[in-house]
Amino acid sequence: MASFLTTCMHQIIKMDKPKELLGYEKIEKFAPEKLKKLQHHYKEILKLIGEDTDREGLHKTPYRVAKSIQFLTQGYDHDPEQILLSAKFKEDYREMVIVKDIDIFSMCEHHMIPFIGKAHVAYIPNGYITGLSKIARVVEAYSRRLQVQERLTSQIKEAIQNTLNPLGVAVVIEARHLCMAMRGIQKQNSVTTTSDFTGAFERAETRAEFISLISSKLS
Repeated sequence: MASFLTTCMHQIIKMDKPKELLGYEKIEKFAPEKLKKLQHHYKEILKLIGEDTDREGLHKTPYRVAKSIQFLTQGYDHDPEQILLSAKFKEDYREMVIVKDIDIFSMCEHHMIPFIGKAHVAYIPNGYITGLSKIARVVEAYSRRLQVQERLTSQIKEAIQNTLNPLGVAVVIEARHLCMAMRGIQKQNSVTTTSDFTGAFERAETRAEFISLISSKLS
């Protein structure tokens, strides 16, 4: 009997023991109350378009979409200027710093349909630099919102200009808008390019150097 109880206790302890983390683990967290409300509304939307929300394929769809929209709009929870300030360093470097080909996945605020592309960002330091990954994180923070490409371009520029006070900032975004490809005018091959510049990049020579550098490919 004692042996049986000992075995049971060992099994209980083993079950309660947390899983050992052997490496990296990504943990996603969602606001539970918001998730519940979104799930309810998406279920109602499915009913309104004529779907049967009780069929197997759609049973968990409202829940999945509720999580998905929170992920796709997570940028509202991030402060891009604080991202830059978290890795702001003194450095006597006054040449162009470029982070190019930054993937963008955003949502058109007019139809809530994705637009997808790349951002090219440059600045010329004026006593301060920031971590290279922070530039990409700023792009991510602004793009993970309901957006228009024109505003997205300017917001990235302004965040860098306001926090680092560089000699100049340049931002170019190239994107395909699915609201033009899969509905409306249905032009699948159109690409929209937007740009914004401050300071030194307003000079034609500096701007031309930037355009040349973002157009070149590493061999």
